[in-house]
Amino acid sequence: MEGHPRSIEVSPLQADGALYGFLLSGRWPNDTVEWAKFLVLAVQMAAVPGLLPMSTVFRVREELPDRPHPGAIGLVVAEGQLLGAHPLRPGQFAGTQPPGLVVLHPPASTLASVPEYEVASGCVFLPGLPHLGLDHRAAWVEADVDGTVTHLVSKTGFDPQGDADTAALAMLLAA
Repeated sequence: MEGHPRSIEVSPLQADGALYGFLLSGRWPNDTVEWAKFLVLAVQMAAVPGLLPMSTVFRVREELPDRPHPGAIGLVVAEGQLLGAHPLRPGQFAGTQPPGLVVLHPPASTLASVPEYEVASGCVFLPGLPHLGLDHRAAWVEADVDGTVTHLVSKTGFDPQGDADTAALAMLLAA
């Protein structure tokens, strides 16, 4: 339809029975609200039993593999865990800073804001350059595998240290 932007298509990727990431097709999300919509889908996948064994950080990647799917524009791929035997290191992404990081937590690692729902949770952090007037942006979601969203927040212009997820993701980006 003329005058309407192309849609954003999200395809989950799986490797060895675990959530490996997401292929984005059509176009990139334009703003924090569209990234929050992506995050709702990602968190619903994290809520599928056994698909995400532990809290995992995903990198937003604009580069594509050699033979991409038609219409593909980028990937959001797993980089490692926040905790565990081999956690990601602070500054790991400082050399080639990604346009965003996502952390997904399975239901076993989520303290639900609505206790009667077993939900997964997640956060997308889009770092800015506050000293240049480009604010940090983020969204937080809690959702279950059936599509129920129990918590959704989207913010621009906040201090990443005010939230555990954004603080951890900002620390991973710091040099």
